[in-house]
Amino acid sequence: MKIITYNVNGIRAALKKGWLEWLKTAAPDVICIQEIKATPDQVPELVYLEQMGYEHYWYPAQKKGYSGTAIFTRRTPKQVVYGCGHEDYDFEGRMIRLDFEELSVMSVYFPSGTTGDIRQTFKYRFLDDFQAYSNKLVEEQPKLVVCGDFNICHRAIDIHNPKSNANTSGFLPQEREWMEQYLESGFIDSFRHLNPEPHNYTWWSYRAGSRGKNLGWRIDYNMVSKALENQIVSSSIMAEAVHSDHCPTVVELAL
Repeated sequence: MKIITYNVNGIRAALKKGWLEWLKTAAPDVICIQEIKATPDQVPELVYLEQMGYEHYWYPAQKKGYSGTAIFTRRTPKQVVYGCGHEDYDFEGRMIRLDFEELSVMSVYFPSGTTGDIRQTFKYRFLDDFQAYSNKLVEEQPKLVVCGDFNICHRAIDIHNPKSNANTSGFLPQEREWMEQYLESGFIDSFRHLNPEPHNYTWWSYRAGSRGKNLGWRIDYNMVSKALENQIVSSSIMAEAVHSDHCPTVVELAL
C-alpha cells in the first residue's frame, strides 16, 4: 500500500496548480490531506477524482476556509471515523481515520503555535490529548499509520537552522520532547527509519526564496505503529511537488 501525506494549504489553490495531474502520476492507494480549507461542494473537480478511482472522505472545519482534513482512497474502507470526540479539535476538523482490513490510516493536522501564546497553549493541550487518544487507539487498531502535518521538527537534523530557531514554535524543547515520547509510545518515523541523511524538509517559508535555497523544516510525517515495522518497504519526500508551501511524503508498506 502506497500512502502519501500532503498539507495542500488549500485544496482549491492546489488544484489550480495542477494537483490532480500530479496525483494521477503519483498514484497512491491512499492520500491523507491536511489544511483543505474547503468543503466538498466547493470542489467541482471531484468528478475527475472519482474517475481516477478514488473514494473521498472529508472532515472540514466549521470555520469556512480554515484547517480541515480529508482522505482519498482507492480501497474501500470498512469504517470511517470523523474526529476524535473532542469538541475543540473536531470543530477545526483536525483528524479523520479510515479503517481497512489490514490496517488503519489517519490524517491529522496538528495546531500551529506561531500566532501567539493562546494558540501555543492550545497546541500543548492538543499534544497531550492526542497522545492519550493515540495510546487508546493503538490498542484497538494495532496496525496504524498516522499521517499528517505535526507542526513539529523532531531533531536538529530536521530543520535548516536549529540554533536560530531554538525559541520558535515548532522547534521548542517541550514540543520536541513530546515527539520523542510519542515515538517511544510505539511509533516509527517511517522516513527517518530509512533515511538518515540531513537536508530533507517538507515545508519552506514563502519568504526570501527559502524553498529554492532548501531552507526548510521537516514537519510532515507518516508515523507507523510498531506492529507494522517489518512491513515498511520505502519512504521518501517528494520535494519536486510544488502545489503548496509543504510537499508530500510517501511511505510504502507490504501488506
